[in-house]
This record gives sequence, structure tokens and C-alpha cells, in this order.
Amino acid sequence: MTKKSNQIGRKNRHSRIRKKVVGTSERPRLCVFRSLKNMYAQLADDGTGHIVIAVSSLNPEVKGQAGSKTENAKLVGKLIGAQAKQKGIEQVVFDRGGYKYHGRVKALADAARGAGLKF
Repeated sequence: MTKKSNQIGRKNRHSRIRKKVVGTSERPRLCVFRSLKNMYAQLADDGTGHIVIAVSSLNPEVKGQAGSKTENAKLVGKLIGAQAKQKGIEQVVFDRGGYKYHGRVKALADAARGAGLKF
């Protein structure tokens, strides 16, 4: 498979997921984006079209920590969980972004659950 067909496949999977997964103000959508080096996560309220919280592995709290990409994903999950708890958010819906629930995506999700988010 070529890189282009992989990208098209992920976009198609993501659009199928987005048909079903909708974030509200009470239960925002936890979106995950995985690049080759970094992990990005954000809580989105689809009703208003606003991003409530955004965290990535480029944040100073995470970037200073040396480690593997999976460890950085865990730190991103802990950080977004902690910030959500501060804003009074306890439940979210998980949007894996067309990626397999495996590796860095799973590590981020498990760390967010460990920080107190329910999904």
C-alpha cells in the first residue's frame, strides 16, 4: 500500500466514526491525532463548535520529559484528564480518529481513564 492510500483509508474510517460520535457540552468528544513524532488530544464540543481543552506532546509539561513516543502519549492522556477534571468534565466520548485502538492511541486512552475520565 502506498502512503496516499493509507491516508485515504484513515480519512474514510474517521468519517465513518464521526457519523456516530458527537460531543456535547456535558460530554465532549476526545479527539486524538497521531503524527509520526507527536500526539495531540483535544476535547471538542460539537454543539457550539468550540475546543474546550487541547493538549499535545509539544506542551512544556510533556516535552521536558524524555522517553518513548508511547510514554509521551501516556503523559498527554494524564494531562488532558487532569485538565478536564479541573473544568468539571468527567465523561467524554472517544474519537480515535481513524487509527487502530492500539499502541499510542490505546496508551493515551488508558492514561486518560486513569486520570478520571469515563468513556
